[in-house]
Amino acid sequence: MMQFSRSSLLALCAASACTLASAKLPVPSPEAAAKAAEAAAKSAWAGKVDNYKLCQSQDRVAAHYRKTTPSAKPATAVGAGCTDPGPFAYTPPAAKPAEAAGAHSPPGTASSPPSTLVPAAATASAPKS
Repeated sequence: MMQFSRSSLLALCAASACTLASAKLPVPSPEAAAKAAEAAAKSAWAGKVDNYKLCQSQDRVAAHYRKTTPSAKPATAVGAGCTDPGPFAYTPPAAKPAEAAGAHSPPGTASSPPSTLVPAAATASAPKS
């Protein structure tokens, strides 16, 4: 019976996990993509709210330090202060029409005549068998 070392088993497991992880995921539906975009916007807004609250708490701590420490220097204006991000508001981007999205082929000019000698009017009126 063949014996495997612990490191070779771990390497085998890691290789199989990488193989499974490299599988392609299907393209999300438009509804799922819109939902993901809204979740990303909400997450970004939550980060701004967190930064705002952190700024306020730092201002409170600095004010308390200046008030309780006699040797503290007066406050100097470094930035614009804390800016409130406001309530969450998400406006989904407008869907582009097919023409604006580049879905059609680019216009081109004919550089050579058609490859048949029969006029197009004759082929259009000819009965199909």
